[in-house]
Amino acid sequence: MHKRRGEVVVIGGGPAGLMAAQRLAEAGLAVQVFEAQATMGRKFLVAGHGGFNLSNAEETARFAGRYGAQAHRFRELLAHFSPADLRAWAADLGIKTFVGTSGRIFPVAAHKPAELLRAWLARLRELGVGLHTRHRWLGFAGDHGLRLRDETTGQDTTLAPAATVLALGGASWAKTGSDGAWVPLLQAIGVPVAPFAPANCGAEVNWSDFFKQKVGRAPLKNISVRVNDGPPVRGEALLTEYGIEGTPVYALTPQVRQAQAAGGATLFLNLKPDLPAPALLDKLQQRRSGTSLPDFLRKALHLGAPVPTLLRETAPDVATYPAEALAALLTAVPLPVAGLRPLEEAISTAGGIGFAAVDEFLMLRQRPDTYVAGEMLDWEAPTGGYLLQGCFSTGAWVARGILARL
Repeated sequence: MHKRRGEVVVIGGGPAGLMAAQRLAEAGLAVQVFEAQATMGRKFLVAGHGGFNLSNAEETARFAGRYGAQAHRFRELLAHFSPADLRAWAADLGIKTFVGTSGRIFPVAAHKPAELLRAWLARLRELGVGLHTRHRWLGFAGDHGLRLRDETTGQDTTLAPAATVLALGGASWAKTGSDGAWVPLLQAIGVPVAPFAPANCGAEVNWSDFFKQKVGRAPLKNISVRVNDGPPVRGEALLTEYGIEGTPVYALTPQVRQAQAAGGATLFLNLKPDLPAPALLDKLQQRRSGTSLPDFLRKALHLGAPVPTLLRETAPDVATYPAEALAALLTAVPLPVAGLRPLEEAISTAGGIGFAAVDEFLMLRQRPDTYVAGEMLDWEAPTGGYLLQGCFSTGAWVARGILARL
């Protein structure tokens, strides 16, 4: 039996909110979690459909650097709740994990996202945490109150907890409950919220009709991508009817947004990043007269479909290029970006509550004893375990702040 020193209400049943709830309950506080959806952890489960990547085993300094402008803050957050801590937490729930060849941390094949979530919710219930679904937060009431609506009965309730954790997500994947509907409720009390923008999403390219019909959706493996004159990112990409997507493109969305704001963004694809420039040129100079470009690229460089069509799309007379010009094109295929995919299709979002609006423990300066965690805050990170780790770490950090204050 845990001694209760005061009640904390958590709004939002995703990883950030549930982690805060667990830490607080383990410390002896009474905790109630309210979630607007019919089940807890909806986005957590959806994120696991494409490969349940919990975190990354990258060393701390490099890991923190993945959070861009907020790297200095995440160094402290990761020190408090690290990838190693996350693995220990999962193991305590009976979920074994392993580090893949890419450094990403996954549960072993026998464990599915739903299994981890079930074990987690069972642990929270054992700790006495109240889990309430179909309860929507309607805003604040007075200095300490919260207005909630039970969407099953239509009944409104006002609570006055000792502390509140808001973990309502960003504004992508609205069907999971992460819809940004909380923004006006925070703005109403003077909290500045930066507009949401898509992050970790595909880039749009104005393909010709011929290209769309000829290529459709086709993978590009073992390439690198850069934005304008920026550093390249390695990985695999997928050409689509609207443009291009994939891990390196997702990782570059901050740079794409910045370049677009400054006048325009072009993605440059290096189709042979492992081949030194002299070796590439030497191979291209061996092309014999009369050999078709598609056959030559396939035999000499193992570049089959859709590469010849992609090259013709960006340089219609590529078949006549001399070796030097072809080498330059193969290492920097230009794809002018027409835009990023819509917010509702993005894996995550940029924007939200700026860190200047919260104290060191993520408590709102405009409303004492109200804390924010997860994607509500204005940070972004690439896929690869960094997004979930950021949510877990901010949730654990908020719990630390509440415990120190209460």
